[in-house]
Amino acid sequence: MLCVGERVSRVRESIFVNWREDGMASAARVEITTSLDIVNARQKSRALAQELGFAGSEITLITAAVSEVARNILEYARQGELVFERLESGAKKGLKIVARDQGPGIPDIEQAMQYGYSTRDGGAGVGLPGARWLMDEFAIKSTVGKGTVITMKKWANQLGYQTNQRNFRD
Repeated sequence: MLCVGERVSRVRESIFVNWREDGMASAARVEITTSLDIVNARQKSRALAQELGFAGSEITLITAAVSEVARNILEYARQGELVFERLESGAKKGLKIVARDQGPGIPDIEQAMQYGYSTRDGGAGVGLPGARWLMDEFAIKSTVGKGTVITMKKWANQLGYQTNQRNFRD
C-alpha cells in the first residue's frame, strides 16, 4: 500500500507523461520537491531506459546520474524538475535528461565540475563531475540568481565507447 506522499507523487508524475502513437512514453516530467521525488525520477529513468533497450549496467549509470542531479536540485534550489525524452536516430536509441531549477545558480561552473569541490561542509564533491562521467553527453548552463539547466544524454549499447562530449557552456 502506498503512503499519501507516494500516491501524490505518482499522480503528479502521470499528469506530465507524453505518449507516442505506439503507446510508449516519448517524454516524461518529474517535479523535484521532496526526497521521494528523487526516487520517482530514478524509477522513471529506469523504466524509460528499459523500454529503449539499455543494458542493465547502462541503466545503473543513468539512474546514478539522475540521482545526483535531482539531489542537487533539492539541496540547492529546493525545487525543480527533470524532463526525460526518448531519442531515436535510425537504429540508435538514447535517453535525454534535462534537469532544471530556478535556484541560486552556480557562480563558477569550472570549479563546480572539479572532483572534490563542494560548497557544502562535508560534501564529497563528486555529484556533478560524477554525473558528467556517467553519461555520454553532458552540458550545464547556470546564471547566478536565476538557476541551472543540465542536459545529459546516454546512448543505448555504448559501453566501451563513450563520447563524453562535455560542453560546460553553450
